[in-house]
Amino acid sequence: MIKIENATFRYGETREQCLRGVSLRIRRGECVLLCGESGCGKTTVTRLVNGLIPHFYEGEFSGKVTVAGRDVAETTPDALAGTVGSVFQNPRSQFFNLDTTGELAFGCENLGLPPAEIRERVKSTAAALGIERLLDRDIFALSGGEKQLIAIASAYALSPEIFVFDEPSSNLDWNAVGELARLMLRLKKTGKTLLIAEHRLYWLAGLIDRVVYMKAGRIESDRSAAEFLALPERKRTDLGLRALNPDALRPAAKLPERQSPVLQVSGLSAHYKRGKAVLRGISFESSPGEAIAILGGNGAGKTTLARVLCGLHKKASGAIALNGVKLSAGARAGPFYLVMQESGYQLFTDSVENELLLSKNRRSRPTPEKAEAILESLSLAEFRERHPMSLSGGQKQRTAIGTAMAHHARVLIFDEPTSGLDYGNMRLVVTVIEQLRAEGKTVFLITHDYELLLAACTRALLLENGEIKSDFLMMEENIGKVKEIFT
Repeated sequence: MIKIENATFRYGETREQCLRGVSLRIRRGECVLLCGESGCGKTTVTRLVNGLIPHFYEGEFSGKVTVAGRDVAETTPDALAGTVGSVFQNPRSQFFNLDTTGELAFGCENLGLPPAEIRERVKSTAAALGIERLLDRDIFALSGGEKQLIAIASAYALSPEIFVFDEPSSNLDWNAVGELARLMLRLKKTGKTLLIAEHRLYWLAGLIDRVVYMKAGRIESDRSAAEFLALPERKRTDLGLRALNPDALRPAAKLPERQSPVLQVSGLSAHYKRGKAVLRGISFESSPGEAIAILGGNGAGKTTLARVLCGLHKKASGAIALNGVKLSAGARAGPFYLVMQESGYQLFTDSVENELLLSKNRRSRPTPEKAEAILESLSLAEFRERHPMSLSGGQKQRTAIGTAMAHHARVLIFDEPTSGLDYGNMRLVVTVIEQLRAEGKTVFLITHDYELLLAACTRALLLENGEIKSDFLMMEENIGKVKEIFT
């Protein structure tokens, strides 16, 4: 079904080759996982299959890619749309409509199908994927998981034989990941061919047939699912791969010594348009050296809480104080720093190094020496001259984290800091958090990442419907609470 022969590719803006002599064959109906460290070439392989390379991404390409008997280099992406359905890491990047039903119909309309057939395809797609409840909805009012389901459904409506997924679970909560796994299993049972590039591996155990491991643009191994799942723990970590058995993980962060609270939040409420409450009477305190996870399903209010703390969203009531001094939204801009989930939104300069040196405040601007140390600590030194938008998703994420390290904020908030990161780079983020804690910073992590939670956090706040449902320390005796939340 998919045949890649000796493919080599270098993006136009880079010097190094991203793929080096890659050859891969995938049979009809197979589900194949592409895994490996960030930047190893997984996403580039998916772009070969859906025709974005060489038709959209400029660069030097050699080799041959055949999909369903068609030479991709001689077939435009729109002509491949009926054969290959693509679902990207961020589903919003592939939406063209404001409503869900219109989005499901959009691809069929582009193919010029009769209106009656389009209506039937939308109806049958929703029924086949079990998403009738999502029809006729405002697409931007959906949760992250629901957006991902709509992205898959819009591809499914075109009746492709092949589905290509690039980090499909990276921005989803645990419930949405389970729903995604069930939906993929439906696709597989109907005989579809699935190619999945992914870092979070545990949820794929009952779905995949083969696992292709890549490193530095090459295929290092091609194992059956059984062989891969039987790898010893040490071998998996040596390969830079995420946990295969999350149940074996335990809290690892050292709890800080008890200190007086530095951050006081009391009675915090916030609304969006039309007066709908998103946060309802949030109250808590935190001390220097804490790493606090903010947990909850998509739509629970986690990101809104982060935005209110940083002064990016207006609070309706309540107070936020540092060392007993209440701060206005403008006054919180300096001592609070937010690293956003979609890191590309806060990268502004023409190089990675300049991102770290960017500051309107000369007193808080890092020295070149500090910037160099941060680049080294995040394995970004070799990319210092690269334009941030030319980086992989994981490299962008680390660059945004580096900008947070470069400034003198006292409270740092990371929104899904390990989205799209492999095991090694997740450990780099854990090291960064430990460093910030040692400097007396207070760190908040909005996360759906079970591994990061247990590796880095000392405490957890569970949000539900805009309220704090639970507040507990990350200790062995509380592991049952954590597992219950993530089940």
